Amino acid sequence: MDVINLTKNLINCPSVTPEEGGALQLLQDALEPRGFKCERMKFAEVDNLYAKLDGGGRNFCFAGHTDVVPVGDESKWTFPPFEATEKDGYLYGRGAVDMKSAICAFVAAISEYQPKTGSISLLITADEEGPGINGTKKVLEALAERGEKIDACIVGEPTNPEKLGEMIKIGRRGSMNGIITVRGVQGHVAYPHNADNPVTKLVNILHELQNKVLDNGTEHFDPSNLEIVTVDVGNKATNVIPAEARAVFNIRFNNQHSSASLKEWAKSVIIANGGEVEFHVSGESFLTKPGELSEIMAKAVAEVTGITPVLSTTGGTSDARFIADYTEVVEFGLINKTAHQVDERVLLHEIQALQDIYLRTLKAYFG
Repeated sequence: MDVINLTKNLINCPSVTPEEGGALQLLQDALEPRGFKCERMKFAEVDNLYAKLDGGGRNFCFAGHTDVVPVGDESKWTFPPFEATEKDGYLYGRGAVDMKSAICAFVAAISEYQPKTGSISLLITADEEGPGINGTKKVLEALAERGEKIDACIVGEPTNPEKLGEMIKIGRRGSMNGIITVRGVQGHVAYPHNADNPVTKLVNILHELQNKVLDNGTEHFDPSNLEIVTVDVGNKATNVIPAEARAVFNIRFNNQHSSASLKEWAKSVIIANGGEVEFHVSGESFLTKPGELSEIMAKAVAEVTGITPVLSTTGGTSDARFIADYTEVVEFGLINKTAHQVDERVLLHEIQALQDIYLRTLKAYFG
């Protein structure tokens, strides 16, 4: 299979979240002639693809997403974002890095290798760049309900900062937002005894939250951190004490905490100072301890790139947060520098190198 041609065709599919844009059908058409049973699993408006070559034994899964972020101002692109274009050794197009090339690299790898015993599957969603509600999470729940087991998983997210081979992700920190509201009594600033200033209370809450040392990090995780991202009063007058003040904070937390324990602590601080809070959790922290899967992948990366990758937990969230509840999972893909940018692009030879890495990983996993 020509991995570059396949990648071009996939980039050409206008699959902005949650649109399938022909991307899943393209992959299904590539996989079915190679013996894969392809199942479209739709939840609400989101289409997903689960494809499996069932040879019994352990099930090695590749997870990824064909949906991409909007292109922004298309006039600023050198080439049309959904017309994959080669220039100076690069392939340009929306999704080239995040993460259509990685999907095609895996498909091309399995076209060269199918285990004598064991199963290979792909879980591809169109809902990773969006809410993440009706994609990977729902597919995994449906598979578990019918007794489908995944024994190991690679997520093809772009994981490398500068060079292909630098970094494998073996976990991620959790993410939780807190929306604080403090209600007071509006009044004239010259008569504060007739008012109740919510800003003063909010400042005290934020000071206490910000100055708490959550932890000092672990062997695999950076320290957890709380950041205040906005403070809003909406008061345009200089002589009025406002009736209400709001703030939003985000906590990125390692596996020394859960969202439940952090909610309990933050809520106690906020309520004690006269506030209210609403929480939104994007994902819990998780860690796949170094072992068979990470060792196999690290060896394959080193053989192809000459670089020994760091096993890292840095960065934001990904769909691996859902997969970690079912099996061991690592993430490895391309260089992430141009992801989500205008003129998103990838070096052609790096797509081919990624195909080789995935192929070596499969061969080593199945022995």
